[in-house]
Amino acid sequence: MFLKRFYDDGLAQASYLLGCAKTGEAIVIDANRDLQQYLDVAAVEKLTITHVTETHIHADYVSGSRELAQRAGAKLFLSAEGGPDWQYAFAKVAGAVLVHDGDIISVGNIRIEVMHTPGHTPEHLSFLVTDTAVANEPIGIATGDFVFVGDVGRPDLLEKAAGVADTMEAGARQLYQSLERFRALPDFVQVWPGHGAGSACGKSLGAIPTSTVGYEKRFNWGVGTTPEAAFVAGVLEGQPEPPFYFAEMKRINRDGPAILGGFRVPREGDLAGAEQALADGTIVIDTRPADVFATGHIPGTINIPMSKTFSTWAGWLVPYDVDIQIIADDATVVRRAVQELAMIGLDRVTAWYAPQIVADRRAAGRALGTVAKIDATTLATELPSGKVTVIDVRNRTEWEAGHLPHAMHIPIGYLPRRLAEIPRDRPIVVQCQGGARSAIATSVLQRLGVTGTRDLIGGFQAWERSGGAVER
Repeated sequence: MFLKRFYDDGLAQASYLLGCAKTGEAIVIDANRDLQQYLDVAAVEKLTITHVTETHIHADYVSGSRELAQRAGAKLFLSAEGGPDWQYAFAKVAGAVLVHDGDIISVGNIRIEVMHTPGHTPEHLSFLVTDTAVANEPIGIATGDFVFVGDVGRPDLLEKAAGVADTMEAGARQLYQSLERFRALPDFVQVWPGHGAGSACGKSLGAIPTSTVGYEKRFNWGVGTTPEAAFVAGVLEGQPEPPFYFAEMKRINRDGPAILGGFRVPREGDLAGAEQALADGTIVIDTRPADVFATGHIPGTINIPMSKTFSTWAGWLVPYDVDIQIIADDATVVRRAVQELAMIGLDRVTAWYAPQIVADRRAAGRALGTVAKIDATTLATELPSGKVTVIDVRNRTEWEAGHLPHAMHIPIGYLPRRLAEIPRDRPIVVQCQGGARSAIATSVLQRLGVTGTRDLIGGFQAWERSGGAVER
């Protein structure tokens, strides 16, 4: 049996290709939209992708399963579990085979047993894999968002992200029952999870790519033999805020992801095009580093620097019903940005611009936007007077661990929705943990018309180092 793990750093997401050397057949589990990577590896290994499946209706990225099956001429297998509200709307049109708990998917000599493992979502499946050419017991289990290294899937997303009321506790109890089945597996069975550290699909995911059932039984707090009541309380406590785009991902992946046909670089535009786009309500994302953006940018643009968190912040801050344009250093960065956005279904990228448009605006004598900065020492002299508002844009757990006196807590992704809460009668200082998120947040506030904003250099870390007072 051939096994290849693919990992997307931005999504903290893993997918798997399993191939049978004897027959040349292969299956892909939990494909994302970067289809070429699976086809390329299959070609190198002289395999043909004949089967495609996924563990559940994903909330954090657009599934590539439908398009991969179509492109490869493979059979698509989808969950039939979870009840009528959790069925794939496109399954019949796509010619998918609907599978239930206990069903077997045969890929040459590879035997894949379907296990219904609800809790994270009602329809969630795991896949128990046996290489029958050499063994009569399973080698591994693809657990999707059910069991991670060091953690278990969160059961609160349906309620917090998708708005399905009163499902958190029921999901936690379902997850507990599913874990009973997991604990019954042989200790030697490898665990191939769907996510790693950095994913919002859990609260303490490990960075190690794989594990075993036995190891997780010993060291994963959720898999250990915790009483049910304690497990339910523990799994619901301290979960990170789910990005707003998670609800959109659920809808897209349930109803049927669009066939993308590859990642295409849009046309390059000029200053006039960018200014007209902004006037028309288009979101223009400036991907340059925050310090460069701060010294001069086109007013109305938002700054999301190109990094592994690019898609996360875009998902929090960019609506799905508007066109998107990009400012980037070159076409290579644009290509990456287009792919990152497409991974979460933001497909409406219509143009890109080189940084020259900033210089062109300056040369034309028109004002550029800038981001004012403030250091912790200066802020310490202003804060006691009550003449400045500090907005802390960190997440809830960071806030609860300690924050500046009298600060307002509005996590960065909530700024557009909570704009009316922000006082306009005094200057505003935006602050995060180390300075990266506050730079993005300041650009968002400026685009929304909030004037007098300053970005705290070094964030909460710099404030603590300076000896500033901290509230808890």
